[in-house]
Amino acid sequence: MATHFDAIVIGIGGMGSATLYHLAKRGLNVLGIEQFEIPHEMGSSHGLTRIIRLAYYEDPSYVPLLRRTYELWSDLEKESGETVFYQTGSLDFSPEDNEVFAGSLKSCLEHDLEHEVLTSQQITEHFPGYQLPSETMGLFQPQGGLLVPERCIVAHAEMAKKHSATLHTGERVKGWEILADDRVEVTTDNATYTADKLAICGGAWAYKLVPSLEGTAVPERQVLIWMETKKPDFFTPERFPVWNGVTEEGRYYGFPEFNPTGDTPGMKFGRYHHLDEYVDPDTVDRTPNNADETLLRTFGERYFPDGAGKTVSLKACMFTNTPDEHWVLDTLPDAPQVAVAAGFSGHGFKMASVIGEVMADLTQHSETKHNIALHRLGRFA
Repeated sequence: MATHFDAIVIGIGGMGSATLYHLAKRGLNVLGIEQFEIPHEMGSSHGLTRIIRLAYYEDPSYVPLLRRTYELWSDLEKESGETVFYQTGSLDFSPEDNEVFAGSLKSCLEHDLEHEVLTSQQITEHFPGYQLPSETMGLFQPQGGLLVPERCIVAHAEMAKKHSATLHTGERVKGWEILADDRVEVTTDNATYTADKLAICGGAWAYKLVPSLEGTAVPERQVLIWMETKKPDFFTPERFPVWNGVTEEGRYYGFPEFNPTGDTPGMKFGRYHHLDEYVDPDTVDRTPNNADETLLRTFGERYFPDGAGKTVSLKACMFTNTPDEHWVLDTLPDAPQVAVAAGFSGHGFKMASVIGEVMADLTQHSETKHNIALHRLGRFA
């Protein structure tokens, strides 16, 4: 017999856990369905750290969402008693005419964000772990830092349960459909449920849950490296801000040495669009190999020589990319009772808290007070 809910959330990773939390906090009878455990290492929301930065070269319109996401992470910390955000400052660097530096500076000027412009020499003087090309320009923004993704997800899920959400893990969604009475029916490998509204936060599986997203939300294999530092004092959170930068090798991003359990995992970094491997999330190779390590070590040894000791760890995850690398946040045109969050293109997790609020708005009311014009599905029509 079907069990009915006000809303169902499919996928309880970074975005889904936040969506579940916001819906439950509003008093809705809500079910969250996750095919793995909470948290897990099969998707896009694991690996100890995620960057959060207020300067945003991708588009200045992200900054108001970021202001709200900082507020919501703080609220989650207070409600859950967990620390999920650590402020390190953020450094965006590239040649002066590249969009990373130029766009980050534009977002700071447009939104009056505290910032400091640094030459390559000044970057090394301030933060000696960096050894960047002479033509590099950097933008330091002090409110940047890192999030602990597993803590974020568990805190959102636990607080959702506190607000009476129902959580089912180890249960895979096989499909969903709109019934004659406009309710949504969701079928899993375990049961069938109905709801007034549905929120799909499927991560790399989004296109399998919403076939119209095939070609719009495309999974890509990504690999991160942790390297033992030769001069650990250069790579502490106090002396080594999270970073996002462009060199002749491509665009990379990274973190200081950080582990909330007290162990030292090494300096972590990765390359955007690692080896351009587009994959099926059910068959992706999750075992890093020599080619993965060589690509990353070559970069680390060149620009962070005091951090490029032995490889401590390599981990694979997935990006899910849209053609313009802006996200999808919208209701479906042929099913307005279904809201979708997808295609976060390697830069969404930092805003999971506000994405949860937006998705709760879209799920409950089919609209939101937040400016998500950049993220509507219609742009791909």
